[in-house]
Amino acid sequence: MGIASVAILFFAHMMNDMYANFLPQLTAVLILGDKLSVSAGTLIIAVFTISSSIAQPIFGYLIDQKDQRWFVHVGTLWMAVLLSMTGYISSAALLMLIAAAAGMGTAAFHPQAASMVGMSSKKNKGLVMSSFIAMGNLGLAISPVLLLPLFRNYGVEYTWVAIFPGLLAALLLYFYAPRISIPAKQDSPKLSQLLKSIGNSSNSELFKLIVIVVLRSVVHTGLMTLLPIYFLSRDFSAQFTGSLIFAALTAGSVGGIIGGYISDRFGSKPLVFCSMLLASASFYGFFTLSGPVSFILLGFGTMALLSSFSVTVILAQELIPENTALASGLSMGFAVGIGGLGVSIIGRYADAFGIDAAMQLLFLVPLLAAMLAIFLKSSTETGLHEQIAAPTSDEQ
Repeated sequence: MGIASVAILFFAHMMNDMYANFLPQLTAVLILGDKLSVSAGTLIIAVFTISSSIAQPIFGYLIDQKDQRWFVHVGTLWMAVLLSMTGYISSAALLMLIAAAAGMGTAAFHPQAASMVGMSSKKNKGLVMSSFIAMGNLGLAISPVLLLPLFRNYGVEYTWVAIFPGLLAALLLYFYAPRISIPAKQDSPKLSQLLKSIGNSSNSELFKLIVIVVLRSVVHTGLMTLLPIYFLSRDFSAQFTGSLIFAALTAGSVGGIIGGYISDRFGSKPLVFCSMLLASASFYGFFTLSGPVSFILLGFGTMALLSSFSVTVILAQELIPENTALASGLSMGFAVGIGGLGVSIIGRYADAFGIDAAMQLLFLVPLLAAMLAIFLKSSTETGLHEQIAAPTSDEQ
């Protein structure tokens, strides 16, 4: 796979994740304009997150059975078209339906793209995958810089502008995305066999890994959802708010690259454990301090939080080596979607007790992930992939 093809996937991931952070910018403007409650806004975001995430393992399984290259460009265009329509919809229920449908686009993109990237490098796989994920995090970061001032200053009717980046990415993917097929495996386990084995392993590495990703997702999605409201409610300008969030999320993308580098040399378990502890301490400082120091701690917290992103994807792929796209869907999708459910709960809490109180809950969550990371083992110790690949006793 050539460098140009990998670069196209990196760029497309940035565009996809820019759209993933589209709705928090839109709903922040609607909430502050008294057109949505916080709970309704966070529920819309939760619907998108769940739709875009929980479907990823399904798409991943389909990809593992037969290459679905077209998922990357069709999924990208589908999401761009639907989200560009949201500024013309006044019904919260209809917005939820559009959000759910749009989420399917990114759900189709991620497992196929992640598997393509995973095939691109045998050495420094952690660094390559972390760079791919960092581009996605950069997409999350540029969304508030571009979209929040647009919606705040010109009105939500300008969502139509958002179709153009997705159109560009879709065209590039159609013509230049890697054409090396992911080989379909004739002896790959059936879906029922995979689900049964995973379901029967409540204490398995995969289960622990998914819970860690869920907890991390609660914090990450919660911050992306609440930070625009938090800063704008303090009379920060849309431009300054967007810049602060951009800086914080960009720090997260840098953290992803650093985390991949560290994990390649010192192991995944220490990286996951230490990153969650540092994230919790940094977010606590952000919530309790003020001024430039608090902004720096916010950036450091997101850097620490997201430094384990690529590591958890690779761990999942190592646990299910026969179905890497399914593994990518579980770690990048399903677990993130379950974590997205926490956003709607946080929104209700914010309506009852205020934005500040809701945000202060978030710094405790990484501590739970750190505690669970203590019990992680290396994939070679678990043999989970052997357990999944081998038939169970009642099937022999």
